[in-house]
Amino acid sequence: MRRDVRVEGVVQGVGFRPFVHSLATRLGLTGRVGNDLNGVFIEVEGPPPRVADFLAALRRDAPPLAEIEKVTATAAEPVGGNGFTIVHSEAAGSRRTLVAADGATCDDCLRELADPADRRFGYPFINCTNCGPRFTIVRDVPYDRPFTTMAGFSMCPACAAEYHDPADRRFHAQPVCCPACGPRLRLTDGAGISLTGEVIEACAGLLRAGRVLAIKGLGGYHLAVLAADQTATAGLRARKHREDKPFAVMVSDVDAARRLCVVDPVAAAALAGRRRPIVLLPRLADAPVAPAVAPGNRSLGVLLPYTPLHHLLLAAVAEPIVLTSGNVSDEPIAYRDSDAFARLAGIADAFLSHDRPIHIRTDDSVVRPFRGRESVLRRSRGYVPEPVPLRWPAPRPILACGAELKNTFCLVQDRHAFVSHHIGDLENYETLRSFVDGIEHFARLFDIIPELVAHDLHPEYLSTKHAKEMTGVDLIGVQHHHAHIASCLADNGEPGPVLGVAFDGLGYGTDGTIWGGEFLRADLASFDRLAHLAPVPMPGGTAAIRAPWRMALSYLDGIYGDALPDLDVLRRNGSQWSQVAALARAGLNSPATSSAGRLFDALSAILGLRDTINYEGQAAIELEQHADPTEPGSYPATLSAGVVTAADLIHAAVEDLRSGIPTPVIAARFHNGVADLITRTCEALRASTALSTVALSGGVFQNLLLSGRTVNRLHAAGFRVLTHHRVPTNDGGISLGQAAIAAHAPSRCVPSQ
Repeated sequence: MRRDVRVEGVVQGVGFRPFVHSLATRLGLTGRVGNDLNGVFIEVEGPPPRVADFLAALRRDAPPLAEIEKVTATAAEPVGGNGFTIVHSEAAGSRRTLVAADGATCDDCLRELADPADRRFGYPFINCTNCGPRFTIVRDVPYDRPFTTMAGFSMCPACAAEYHDPADRRFHAQPVCCPACGPRLRLTDGAGISLTGEVIEACAGLLRAGRVLAIKGLGGYHLAVLAADQTATAGLRARKHREDKPFAVMVSDVDAARRLCVVDPVAAAALAGRRRPIVLLPRLADAPVAPAVAPGNRSLGVLLPYTPLHHLLLAAVAEPIVLTSGNVSDEPIAYRDSDAFARLAGIADAFLSHDRPIHIRTDDSVVRPFRGRESVLRRSRGYVPEPVPLRWPAPRPILACGAELKNTFCLVQDRHAFVSHHIGDLENYETLRSFVDGIEHFARLFDIIPELVAHDLHPEYLSTKHAKEMTGVDLIGVQHHHAHIASCLADNGEPGPVLGVAFDGLGYGTDGTIWGGEFLRADLASFDRLAHLAPVPMPGGTAAIRAPWRMALSYLDGIYGDALPDLDVLRRNGSQWSQVAALARAGLNSPATSSAGRLFDALSAILGLRDTINYEGQAAIELEQHADPTEPGSYPATLSAGVVTAADLIHAAVEDLRSGIPTPVIAARFHNGVADLITRTCEALRASTALSTVALSGGVFQNLLLSGRTVNRLHAAGFRVLTHHRVPTNDGGISLGQAAIAAHAPSRCVPSQ
């Protein structure tokens, strides 16, 4: 009996061919296995029972990093032959293969790393078919060494013997190397002069001395200091111009994480899994980290080592380290050596680099546990470029260009949605270049030539402008909040319709105003705006985003007019208050917005938490951190004719503040009030639409306190609730929503000019 077998999915670079070879040899079958541009092809021949066992084991016993989507077996004429072989990859034809994400160092490699008798003892680039770099070193497919950044490292005889030995764990492991033939570390000072001594111990000494160390990782450079060193962490903040945004902390293992944070089973699995994201966790009150690591934050972002270099460094230092992106605030992470030395010279005291090139910039991913499962807040290293599977195939190739902030793009072919790594905010040339280069790289890797391009409605977004500059394609504009809800639907494999609650900072509405507190009836093809928060002016436009006190003024002026009570926020900003109030009243440079994000900003300023921000969402984050989680009280809001008067919450909060109610209680009552207004509005809309499923999306739902209480209230009211888990609820998920809508609404497309 002979079968021609096709295996599709993430099956290249994960030890699948060696696994097939071992399986066939053990069962006494003949034939061959190889990579091609569609995945893995197998020709297998032998007694029918053994061929049947072989086919069953392909899925059941696949390597740990493999993600099998489809196995197809067709009958073929037996040809006889001896043995089972691995053949060279085939590179002709249309590409449909998938590329694996980078994987954390496996236990087998860690044992060898720590074994003085092993030839890779202490070697910082140890890897095998079950772990190591993948996406960040791939230049092209099929995934073979000549198409990676390891092409310049010729294997020594010992590594070549392992590479060609079907019984070896490194059989056809493309990045295989050792101290004799592989990449090497280099430690230099800020001027590029090599430092003497054993590299890892020298790095540990620098960190203990309070120095800032730049470290070349898988997807770019990081900056490191000891997490317990207040002087070093505060100094790093000053050098990076990152005043308040929390730093991530790398610890040696899950037990070390438990000495800093509350770690539940979901968190433990995320920390120790092959993807190794930063995991946001509740911080212990006595956690031994410096105040400057995460100022004013009850959570801490923790990650475990994911490269051999990290393991060696953590073992040498023997305590947690800050590991934050190698950049100046708001710039993309540095990943090319020359760029890193130029841009980080004023920040890092020393550079720990190596000579294996990084092909594509990739930030660390960020997740958190939410209601018993992992929820992704930033999807990048360890997840990308593995696709998000779509329940329905796209009728033609699609590019979705995403949003302006927290940008990702998405390329779609059939049922595969290739959501990109985190690009960042498209506000400078470097990030825009990363966006354009990333699209070209993904299109080449997956052989996708877009015919339909989706973009945001905002005409000034750089992602929108990029779409409109493309030629020979059809374009489809997608409303921002519809994209949010469609992203949640695609994330959950749901078609809709649902009641979609999209709460975020801002998005361009179909009426030309700024939306952000929306209740939609939505599916993957269309939406209707059923209700929204009452619009208020944004005095100074984008200036109100950077200065939340302006939003406090807007709400207070609308509530009290000239009878404004004596509040600290007025005294702190008195020199500008009258002038800004006049702008808002006249509607000059004060666009109306229904934004839920700006509502949170307003209360943050009123309570004295944050008048101006240093990073996006800071005021709302600090309001959540300030809230008393034990407070059950709530503020009511009026719903009339599809308009929710969110100013009612601000009014009640101000009156409590004037009565001497503690601000943590006020912040909690506000959060409960927002959860209540969402639930009551959805109940009213259920009565008119008969829809009983609610999808929650938008950056405001990164707020764990709000999300948890909203879901609880909606469940208690009899709703089924959809939330994000595979892609971010923030604007990092917008591209998936745009792509899903484009796939289901082709009639709205227009040709590019």
